[in-house]
Amino acid sequence: MATKTAVDTRERILEAAAALLAAEGRDGLSTRAVSAAAGVQPPALYRLFGDKDGLLDAVAAYGFDEYLVSKRAMGSTGDPVEDLRRGWDTHVEFGLSRPEFYVLMYGDARPGRQSPAAREAEAMLRSIVSRVAEAGRLRVSVERAARLVHATGMGVVLSLIATPEDERDPELSETARETVLARILTGETEPAGSDLPERAIALRAGLDGATALTGAERVLLGEWLDRIADA
Repeated sequence: MATKTAVDTRERILEAAAALLAAEGRDGLSTRAVSAAAGVQPPALYRLFGDKDGLLDAVAAYGFDEYLVSKRAMGSTGDPVEDLRRGWDTHVEFGLSRPEFYVLMYGDARPGRQSPAAREAEAMLRSIVSRVAEAGRLRVSVERAARLVHATGMGVVLSLIATPEDERDPELSETARETVLARILTGETEPAGSDLPERAIALRAGLDGATALTGAERVLLGEWLDRIADA
C-alpha cells in the first residue's frame, strides 16, 4: 500500500506536470522539467511512474478525471436523446477549454493502454446510448451508436483544436452532432414495417433482465439481435 508521503509526492508531480502541459504543451513534459517543477529528484518520479510513458499516461488520467467531474455534474433531463446531445456538447467544451490535455488524452491513442477514467467516460456514454435504445429511439446497435458518437465527437474536437480560433466553423460541432444523431436515431415518422431494427435494439438493451433464459441463451440471442439491428 502506498504511503501518505508517496501519495502526496505523486499528486505534487501530477499538479506540476499539468501546469507545464498547459503552459508549454507536451514538449514541456520532460522528466527533468517535471521533477524540477515538483521539487523532487528524478529517481522519485521514476519510482512512481516507471518512465516518461508512465508519466504521460498518469497526466492523461489526471485530465480525464477533471473531464469526468463535468460529465457527472450533468445529471439527467429524463430525455435520453437530450442527455446524449448535452454529453456531446460537454465533451466538445472540455476539449476546447483544455486542448493540451485533450490532445494528450485522445491524440496519442495506443492499443491496450487506457486509464480507468477513460473507461469510465466510455461507460457513461454507453449508458446514455443504452437508455436511448430502451426508449425505442435507436436504429443501430448500442455498440455501433456509441462508437459513432465517440469517434465523430473526438474527430470534431481534434479538428477544431488544429484550426486557428478565428478560422473555426462555429456550426461544425452542432452539424456533426445532428448528422450522427440522424444516422443512429429513429425519425419522428417511419414507414410501416421499418421498425424491426428498433425493436431488436430495445429488446437487446433489456436482455440482461431476461432471467427466463440461461446466460448462454442470452449471449446467443444478443448476437442475433445485434445482427438484426445493424443489418
